Amino acid sequence: MVFRSRQWAAVFVVLSCLASAPPASAQKHGGVLQMLDFASPASMSIHEEATITAGIPMMGVFNNLVVFDQHVAQNSLRTIVPDLATEWRWSEDGKELTFRLRRGVAWHDGRKFTAADVKCTWDRLRGVDPDKFRLNPRKIWYRNIEEITTNGDDEVTFHLKRPQPYLIALLASGQSPVYPCHVSTAEMRLRPIGTGPFKFVEYKPNEHIKVVRNPDYWKPDRPYLDGIEHTIIASPATWQLAFIAGKLDFIFATIPLLKDVKAQAPQAVCDVVMDNNSRDLLVNRTAPPFDKPELRRAIALSGASGK
Repeated sequence: MVFRSRQWAAVFVVLSCLASAPPASAQKHGGVLQMLDFASPASMSIHEEATITAGIPMMGVFNNLVVFDQHVAQNSLRTIVPDLATEWRWSEDGKELTFRLRRGVAWHDGRKFTAADVKCTWDRLRGVDPDKFRLNPRKIWYRNIEEITTNGDDEVTFHLKRPQPYLIALLASGQSPVYPCHVSTAEMRLRPIGTGPFKFVEYKPNEHIKVVRNPDYWKPDRPYLDGIEHTIIASPATWQLAFIAGKLDFIFATIPLLKDVKAQAPQAVCDVVMDNNSRDLLVNRTAPPFDKPELRRAIALSGASGK
């Protein structure tokens, strides 16, 4: 989970605090996790939202084809593991990526998950499906995909215009869930249906987002929690007060607040990590010198803002 800095910086320090230390013994079932969301998203559709305000609450509603192993600290192509796909293979020329899909998976409404759902999702992302996304912030990720084909219900192939080894890393992103083909994009904005460990319950802007345990989840004995409630609070000072009062189980904070949090909530477990997320930079492409494509390309290739 990533918190955007409110200061211009290429690298900054983030403090995340849990209400108490995790138990050393085996996981126990039950309980509702009280999470923070710092703004109201425009919709519940991950594929149509550009920020984590919808992504974090909704990730548990869905599954990907593949994901990064959450037990490994640093993501890489070597840490990608199966999710809805059980295995995958590249063609010799590197232009076809084929997935074998997991059987026995159902959407939250009881419909069967099939390869058609995968094709439909990425056809919508590419803008070639009749039911188009209203907003499509990650369409550019998939511009190298020429077509997607299915072989029965359990196999799907991504056909590429040219080799793209890192495509599978894009598919492992938390912003790359599989959507149900039988549910419209309009409905997914309001009441998303997934295959994930949690089912969507309710979204009230400026108040909360709620999900509950999926009793029919395809991973046996998961999830452990009964639900997750994401309380929407815009003010960092209010986050801190809610955390100290025991109304939130997790918050983000900055180093200057560390002493206050630890003094008022000594049971909290705080983790200091380095992050390289900086505030987004908007460029007016009609105003000199940014009207020059060469300059905009140089900015895009520079690797980081704020340098």
